[in-house]
Amino acid sequence: MNFMAKIKIKNLKDHLGEVVELDAWIYNLRSSGKISFWQLRDGSGFTQAIVSADDLSEEKFALSTKATMETSVSIKGKVNKHPKKEEYEISVEDFSFYQISEEYPIAKKEHGIDFLMDNRHLWLRSKRQWAIQKIRNTIINACYDFMRDNDFTKIDAPILTPNAGENTTDLFEVKYFDNKVYLSQTGQLYIEAAIFAHGRVFDFGPTFRAEKSKTRRHLTEFWMMDAEMAFTNLADNLEIQEKLLRSMVSAVLEKNKTELELLERDTKILENITKPFYKITHKEAVRILRENGSDITENEDLGGDDETILTKLYDNPIFITNYPAAIKAFYMKRNSEDSTRAECADLLAPEGYGEIIGGSQREENYDTLKKRIIEFGLKPEDYDWYLDLRKYGSVPHGGFGFGLERIVTWICGLQHIRESIPFARTIYRIKP
Repeated sequence: MNFMAKIKIKNLKDHLGEVVELDAWIYNLRSSGKISFWQLRDGSGFTQAIVSADDLSEEKFALSTKATMETSVSIKGKVNKHPKKEEYEISVEDFSFYQISEEYPIAKKEHGIDFLMDNRHLWLRSKRQWAIQKIRNTIINACYDFMRDNDFTKIDAPILTPNAGENTTDLFEVKYFDNKVYLSQTGQLYIEAAIFAHGRVFDFGPTFRAEKSKTRRHLTEFWMMDAEMAFTNLADNLEIQEKLLRSMVSAVLEKNKTELELLERDTKILENITKPFYKITHKEAVRILRENGSDITENEDLGGDDETILTKLYDNPIFITNYPAAIKAFYMKRNSEDSTRAECADLLAPEGYGEIIGGSQREENYDTLKKRIIEFGLKPEDYDWYLDLRKYGSVPHGGFGFGLERIVTWICGLQHIRESIPFARTIYRIKP
């Protein structure tokens, strides 16, 4: 069969009444006598193809009955509007198979999560997983758009590092010729070096944490965006974070209506993103939590259960500021009014989702930073290059980082973070 230029399913509405050609996969099908209905997917969208014995030769219609789930096909047919819905379908006039699929292991019946994760390479084809990854893509693009529009330069940080960015117990050790190195926990320390050349910088890439966490919020490999800014304070930092998250959520609400509907996502809280975010101190958060049944103390970090309790009390993201310095990273500057507190903030997503962004003012003084490194049980010689940054034109500066998968999980309304990334890595899963 000779084909003209192919179109995409998303563009069918522009070709009403025309004969078109497209390539797709049959993700579902049913038949009744001399008519079959193929549910098609081509990456851009979904549609239905009507295969009728009245429109095809006897030989061609007989061939159509060999179609199976996930068969790849090239179709020629007329575009019609669904009589009751704002949808478009194709009356097939001709077709050819690229490949008739073997029996597809993911059937219409319910499957357990272990089976679906074992077959993640196939599960990605489902409508739900398609929608999640489309939203993830929108979030990534919206982040890049925002960073470009706000004068951030992308600086790529290394994946292999000789020392810890945060907690030494969370490192994955890797043999590196005759030495040992670690998979990066964060690109932050490296991109800090670039603020002295570019003012505002960011990176975006995979990071790794050897946390033996079994919660619905943790992955051992995830994608992280780090941003660093010269000549800035914590208030400036939080303002940028708020604008960035607002831009990403707004982009999804604008561009992914179909995907949000497929996920049955209630968007009411997402639509609150235009309102100012809440801001409370760690001490205030502890008081609120204790009033709501938590046994947290003033010197403790918020646990997952605490974040769930707190974020169910609010209808928009919440900044929690000034955590105890002892439980935060060595590079965080101390609060000028209370040296036991770090000049930092975590941003928690509402609806029980918890932390999605963490940021702080960085310590810019050489002597103070060296002291903190020693206090945290680290070796100053391992951070000599990082300390160097405080010798040559040091300035007040700060930054933040977000875990992409946590933001995807919240925006999509997922119950577990494992669906937010194409191939999840957890303490129990490294395959496929």
